[in-house]
This record gives sequence, C-alpha cells and structure tokens, in this order.
Amino acid sequence: MARRKQPTARQERLGSELRKLRDAAGLKGRDAAALLGTDSAQLSQIEFGTAGVSEERVRRLAAHYACTDTELTEALVAMATDRTHGWWEEYRGHLPNSFLDLSELEHHATSRWDVDLLHVSGLLQTEDYARALFSTRIPELPEGELELRVRHRMQRRLIIQGATPIPYEAVIHEAALRIRVGGRAAAQAQLARILELSEADHVTVRVIPFTLDRFDDTGSAMIYAGGSVPKLDTVVRDGPHGTTFIDSEAQLGVFRTLFRRVEAASLGPERSRELIHKLAKEL
Repeated sequence: MARRKQPTARQERLGSELRKLRDAAGLKGRDAAALLGTDSAQLSQIEFGTAGVSEERVRRLAAHYACTDTELTEALVAMATDRTHGWWEEYRGHLPNSFLDLSELEHHATSRWDVDLLHVSGLLQTEDYARALFSTRIPELPEGELELRVRHRMQRRLIIQGATPIPYEAVIHEAALRIRVGGRAAAQAQLARILELSEADHVTVRVIPFTLDRFDDTGSAMIYAGGSVPKLDTVVRDGPHGTTFIDSEAQLGVFRTLFRRVEAASLGPERSRELIHKLAKEL
C-alpha cells in the first residue's frame, strides 16, 4: 500500500490506538511486525497513520496484544475499513487540514459537548456571526477563503440539524452572549438562533451567568466529541498556534470532569433560555 503523505487526524488516531495496545502488551515493534510478516519500518508507518492497515491485520494485532475489549476492537476495525469521502473533501487543498479533520471527527461522533467563554459555539453560529469572526483574523483573509470558511462552518451544522442529529450540549458564558459580534442586528439574530435550536430535544444550551460566584474554570473552553466507544472520545482545543486534538485517557478524564463541573455551575436549560431572551431585549 502506498504511503500517505499527510494522514488525517482519524488515520493518525487509529495508528496511535494500535500503538497504545502494543505498549500495554509490553511488546517491541519488531515483535508485532514479525507477526504481520513485515518489518519495523512498515509497522511504524501503520502506527503513525502514514500507511493503512487491513481488517485482518487489526484483528490479528488486537488478539496478539491480548485486547479483551471487543467493542474497541470492532471500533478500530471500522476505522481501518472506513472509506467515507464526506462533504468536507471538497475543501481539501483550500482550507487548513485541521478544518477537515474536525469535520470528519464530528461526522463519526456519537455526541458532542461544547464549552465556550468568549464566542458562541461554532455549531450554533449564524452565517453573519461566523463571517464577522473570521473577518477579525490577522492577517486578513482573502475574500474567497473567508467565504469558504463560513460555508464550511455552516455545513458542519449537519450533525445537529441533519437527518440523524447527535445529542448536543453547549455551555456558553454570558460574556459570549453579550459581545456584539458583527453589530447589534447580527448579535440579536444570533441569540434568536440559539433559542430556536435549543427547542430541539437533542440540543441543550446552558449559560454561565455573570452572577455566578467564583467562576474559576476559565481554561475549560473545549469541544468534546464522543467516540463510538469511550476510549475513542476526543477533545479539541483551539490555541494561538492552531488546533490540538487530545486523546490520552488521562486527559480525556480531566476534560470530562471539567465539563461536568462547568455544567453543574451553569443555569439549567429553562433559566438559560430566560436569560437569553432577556439579553436579546437588552441589545
């Protein structure tokens, strides 16, 4: 099989999970490679996602690594054999790969939690709100790329507005709701959009109010995407130097705890809707 020049985040995740199983079994790369009738170099390519791996090889490796988690094995087989060419592929070569990786992650997610402190969550954004955010980038984006980013963000909403939506929960700080991104009219339309989406049974929106005493979780902004099994959950965080995908079990546990803590500190869905209605009138 030809070596991939630039694997996707999903392909890298498959390789890293196979490497985790090998490490847990205490086996050297050369031992696992021998089982497959190949060399350490090719096994390394598989584990770094630069080479594909067949269903038969995934099952052989899982058995050799004494993996008793049959659900995880089946999930890894599904990742290895997946040939999905989703809508995001039309943007390849036009947008940063992290945009496409996030779209693919969302496509396969079974649930989604967001925590946002300064901006409305991407899946809840209106077109005008998203365009205003992308317009603040330094250096300024060319008009064509800006519009591509807006269109891509709007298409990502399929996971909560498409034919088979997934459970979605967003926790948003009141500060993000008060900031008039794109001006007063755009901000009002954005709040109306949040209220509209929050009426769906699978969508829950909670607000962290300014009146909350001692809100200390200022570093908890995140996207938490549920995998087909819990071990394949992923946290996505944006930073000054790009997007980071986090998948270590220890870190996933930390972010699950952070989310539940922020969720517990926020207003319930009904009180959150009341506050959003109030803010919309005040804008």
